[in-house]
Amino acid sequence: MNLAALPLGLLLWTGVASAWTFGLFGYDKWRAGRGGRRIAESALWWVSALGGWPGGLLGMSVFRHKSAKGSFQLKFAAAFVVWLGLLW
Repeated sequence: MNLAALPLGLLLWTGVASAWTFGLFGYDKWRAGRGGRRIAESALWWVSALGGWPGGLLGMSVFRHKSAKGSFQLKFAAAFVVWLGLLW
């Protein structure tokens, strides 16, 4: 896929959504280590499906968060497929 061919608005949306998703993954990991109120997996899935999947993928890698949970990995892959469907 040629990024130059994508509309600027879509690239901006994906960038903002990715930054937000990355922050949510980091915040959830931080809260998990302190026993505080967590972000629902469904919220992480939805923000990923609505364009934040690059940030979610980066967040899973950087924070090592949700990377070993197979059920979440499947949902995250589904979120990517949803994003592709919306893009198409």
